[in-house]
Amino acid sequence: MSASTTTPQNNSSKSNDNQDKFLSFCLGNEEYGLEILRVREIIGVLDITPLPQTASYVKGVVNLRGKIIPVIELRNKFGMPSVAYDDETCIIVVEVNDSASSDQFEMGVIVDSVREVKNIGKSMIEPAPKFGGALNTDYIMGMGKVTEGDHQKVLILLDIDKVLSANAVSQLAQVGRTDSETDRLAA
Repeated sequence: MSASTTTPQNNSSKSNDNQDKFLSFCLGNEEYGLEILRVREIIGVLDITPLPQTASYVKGVVNLRGKIIPVIELRNKFGMPSVAYDDETCIIVVEVNDSASSDQFEMGVIVDSVREVKNIGKSMIEPAPKFGGALNTDYIMGMGKVTEGDHQKVLILLDIDKVLSANAVSQLAQVGRTDSETDRLAA
C-alpha cells in the first residue's frame, strides 16, 4: 500500500463535535473503535525498523516525515496470529498518554483495515463486560451499540492508553522522546 496519508480534523472548535466519534477498524472479523480525537493520521504500512529485545507485538519504529514513531501490531498484542500485510493493512497514528511521566507521544498501531468514523453517543455505550479475575478488560473503554441497516452490532471501543501496560507505554514513549531529544541537540 502506498504511504498515503489521511489526517482527521482535530482543532479545538471541532472538539465537542468529535467527542462521540470513533474511528472503526478491523482485526480479522472483529470491529473495534478508537476515539477520533486520539487519531492523528492514517497511513499505509511503511518500512519498519525492528527494535531488539522488545515484546513480539512491538514491530519497531517508522520514520514519519522525520519523526520516529514506535509501531505495534494490534493483532499480535491481542493474541491473534499475524497475517501478511495487504493493500488494506494500515497504521493508525494515535496520541497516547504516558501515565508514568504525564507526557503524550505518538504511536503507530497496525490494523487489518480501517472502516469509517462512527457517531456513538454516550447513551449507546455500555460498560465493558466483567469476566471476574480471569480476564483483564481494562483496555476496553466500552461496548458501542451501532445500528447498521436493519440490525444492531457491537463495536469494541478501546482505551488506547490502556491497550499497553503502563511499563510498555513508558518504554515506547522513551523511543519517541529519545528521537526528539536527539533532534534538539543536533539543532
